[in-house]
Amino acid sequence: MLLGARAQGGENLFVALVRPLWKKREDSITARAMALLEKFKLDTKAEDYAASLSGGQRKLLEMARALMSEPELVMLDEPMAGVNPALTQSLLHHIQNLKAEGMTVLFVEHDMHMVNEIADWVVVMAEGKIVAEGPPGVVMNDPAVIDAYLGAHHDTDLGTLTGQREIAAEMESELIREEIEADSAEIIDKEADTK
Repeated sequence: MLLGARAQGGENLFVALVRPLWKKREDSITARAMALLEKFKLDTKAEDYAASLSGGQRKLLEMARALMSEPELVMLDEPMAGVNPALTQSLLHHIQNLKAEGMTVLFVEHDMHMVNEIADWVVVMAEGKIVAEGPPGVVMNDPAVIDAYLGAHHDTDLGTLTGQREIAAEMESELIREEIEADSAEIIDKEADTK
């Protein structure tokens, strides 16, 4: 947490040698770190190693650490991935608070329900190209988005598709068997001609 803060006097060799020059700044950085840990309900883990935290707690720690530099923009890569549902709600709440505090939050997320709850503007990409962009409600109903993420048969009964796939597989097997029989007959004919 402390490493994320900006303008640390100890980063200058001369200032680092004279403790009174950096002690006050270190105290304010430590106070900010503790305030953020309390905000993210990690204050009881302040002395623990990050590696000993659960996956969800690490996500919270990452957000808190990112805020140490007092950014205007926070970028999050799949903040909800691998997090249990209870902690997902906590992360959602924290992101909404950041927005309410006037911070810009840019995130990559595949959980469309979370995107719908958090995002003001959505850009959907597939295969490196923008498929659609706009307000979440509009984008999620866009046929190109539905096709890209749910497939062209998203509204077809899966049982029907499974039956169709089984029929196609049987037809393919029959064609392969017929080709093998034809090849075998051709080989036998050639052998008979050579005798």
